[in-house]
Parts: sequence; structure tokens; C-alpha cells
Amino acid sequence: MTSQAPGLWPPSGPEVVFLLLGAVAVGSALLVVTTRQLVHAALWLVVCFGALAGGYLVLTAEFVAWVQVLIYVGAVVVLLLFGIMLTRAPIGPSAGLDSGNRWAAAVVAVATAAVLVTVVVTGFRTAYAPLQPGQGAAEPLGASVFRTWVLPFEALSVLLLAALVGAIVLSRTDIRGRE
Repeated sequence: MTSQAPGLWPPSGPEVVFLLLGAVAVGSALLVVTTRQLVHAALWLVVCFGALAGGYLVLTAEFVAWVQVLIYVGAVVVLLLFGIMLTRAPIGPSAGLDSGNRWAAAVVAVATAAVLVTVVVTGFRTAYAPLQPGQGAAEPLGASVFRTWVLPFEALSVLLLAALVGAIVLSRTDIRGRE
């Protein structure tokens, strides 16, 4: 990272696209936590993850963008919807999920966001990182995953498989021997 920015105004095309994707991600994240329907929250989560993947593409991290789409959009959201269906949660609006502390939560959220934005702006005010294609390519990331992180990756896959089998067993009502 260099300390001299070439010019902040006017923003370039990738910067405008990145800001628009950031706005979509923040807007859809707000809709995830404010909607009263669980399925709609999961679908807004798909939009949020898609905007994040687009941001990774703008930052020339193609491999990370595809991992974001495949793992988070393709697996986590499907697992979330699968869990909603298995637990027979109510699909429509749920009035019982509101605790009545919206204003307190909004004040805390705005204060936390203000602190985080202040810290990031103060810390990186003069920092500039020029984008270089190929930094997010599959080769260096794959080498890191399959050399350094292969054992934790496989342990996590076994843990997720055990959790999935456990959820299926717990949700079945036709198994004999239970009361």
C-alpha cells in the first residue's frame, strides 16, 4: 500500500460499481434483519451475498467471488432454508419474534456503525492500494488451503456432515423407541 492516492475525484468506473454493490449489500443486510418473514430474510441474504461476490469481482479476486457464490449462496442459504423446513417454523409473518426494543437496538446499531466508520476512516485516510489483476487467483489461494489448512478444512466438513445427519435424525418422527 502506498500513501499517495492518485486522485479521489472523480471516481473511476470500478469504484462506482464497488460503491453501488456496497449500497446493495448494506440495504439487503438491513432487510435481512428487519423483515418479519424467515424465508424473505433468507432470500435477502442471497442478495447480500451476491453483492459481496460482485464486490470481490471488482477487487479482482475471482476465486474468492466464486467461493462466496458456491459456499455461502449455494450452501449456507440452502442449509438455512432446509433448517426452516425441517423445524416446521412458521413461514408467514411472526409477530412473536419482536421484543419491542427496536429503538434501543437502532440506537446501539447506529452508535456501533459510527464508531466503526470513524475508526476505519481515521486509520486508512491516506492509504491507497492499487488494484492488480491476479491477486485473488485460484493458484495462491489453493496452495494455501491445501498446504496449510487442509486438516481444519476436512475436520469442518466432517462436523457439518454430522450436524446434518443429527438434524435429520432429530426431525424424524417415525423412528421407533422414542416416547
